[in-house]
Amino acid sequence: MLYRENGQFKTSYAADLALFPIAQDRWAMWALVALAFVAVPWLASDYTFRAVLIPFLILSLAAIGLNVLVGYCGQISLGTGAFMAVGAYAAFNLQVRIEGMPLILSLIGGGLAATVCGVLFGLPSLRIRGLYLAVATLAAQFFIDWFTNRVKWVTNDSPSGSVSVGPLQVFGFDVSSPVQKYLLCLTLVAVLALAAKNLVRGAIGREWMAMRDMDVAAAVIGIRPVYAKLSAFAVSSFIVGVAGALWAFVHLGAWEPAAFGIDKSFQLLFMIIIGGLGSIAGSFLGAAFIVLLPLLLNHLPHWLGLPISTGTASQLEHMIFGALIVFFLIVEPHGLAKLWSTARQKLRLWPFPH
Repeated sequence: MLYRENGQFKTSYAADLALFPIAQDRWAMWALVALAFVAVPWLASDYTFRAVLIPFLILSLAAIGLNVLVGYCGQISLGTGAFMAVGAYAAFNLQVRIEGMPLILSLIGGGLAATVCGVLFGLPSLRIRGLYLAVATLAAQFFIDWFTNRVKWVTNDSPSGSVSVGPLQVFGFDVSSPVQKYLLCLTLVAVLALAAKNLVRGAIGREWMAMRDMDVAAAVIGIRPVYAKLSAFAVSSFIVGVAGALWAFVHLGAWEPAAFGIDKSFQLLFMIIIGGLGSIAGSFLGAAFIVLLPLLLNHLPHWLGLPISTGTASQLEHMIFGALIVFFLIVEPHGLAKLWSTARQKLRLWPFPH
């Protein structure tokens, strides 16, 4: 790396060595993306797509949206499932009421509708924070649950309250097979994750983190709390709304209001806590933990040949799942992303101790 000193250009090998891990991480990320787009569609089975990969991608996207709000801006939210429901039902109504509405525009419309709701319910964050803000966002969950259950227009006058979507098409191509649905989700997740990464690394991301660390000091140095907090709610709700539309259209196909209940909000909150607050990679790690661990615990007794009934296996799954969550929070409060970062640094220095 060249730098100028006393009018002369010199070379800094230390700077080159410092930049080498960054370039190495960048190449590793692009290799992982290429593997996901090229190798996985050829190797994975239909069950893997339906039960593992598609839910993992959609929940990762929702976790990224929640992490923008909670991890980067420090605004606690317990109504993420409600914003997913807004995105799902808004996209559904766009598809039903506008003939020939493209799927991508419906997904974006669902995200924009969730953005409006997120900003409206984010207005209390200008006056309250902490536990009081969490209760205010929890009110959004209860209100959206009531709205989707009672207002028949939302479900297109469905008597049972459940709705379903027809065949999916993107730019004239059918999206019906598990591989095609996986590639659709992967493309949207890659684009939105890259956009979120660039946002949190830019000026607006620094404003969010300043509000998270000390909002009074941030206001003193010229950061506008209204703009910072509401922009975090807007960006978070848009990403979560798109994730909710994907969850409904691609993963479920047919759903009812209970699909986006309060348990979904807590599940997403657990993802970012386990994966790592304030980390895009932690959102993926937390989603992988939540999706893969129940499947592993469910199949483990059968692999070991243990005669366990279905009810007992379900109870053990919940007990082990909760114990592992507590274990990870005690061992590393900063989440799996910090554990991965520490392990990666040790691997770089191996086999040398320093």
